[in-house]
Amino acid sequence: MKTQDKSKEKKIGKKTCSDKHCPFHGNLKLRGRVFVGDIIKVNVHKTAVVEWLRLFYIPKYERYEKRRTRLHVHKPDCVDVKVGDKVKIMESKPISKLKNFVIIEVLK
Repeated sequence: MKTQDKSKEKKIGKKTCSDKHCPFHGNLKLRGRVFVGDIIKVNVHKTAVVEWLRLFYIPKYERYEKRRTRLHVHKPDCVDVKVGDKVKIMESKPISKLKNFVIIEVLK
């Protein structure tokens, strides 16, 4: 689900970190889209997988089907998340081949 909040204010992380891709303590600039989703996987290398469901309309059957969107996002050191947390992510410049988004807030 895409959120309507277009404010690009940076929320301060809980603790300090030395991650150069951190939007709070590093040099990473945020821009573009903002989404809210659930964490379904957390990797060791500062990566998490965020998923959210959306409804897609099928005109032939006049019904909706559930589809899911999964994104690999960057998890800064100063943000503590675990599987099952609801997070807000925001687009940034490409960090790696798959990562174009960064976790900016934990909503729980």
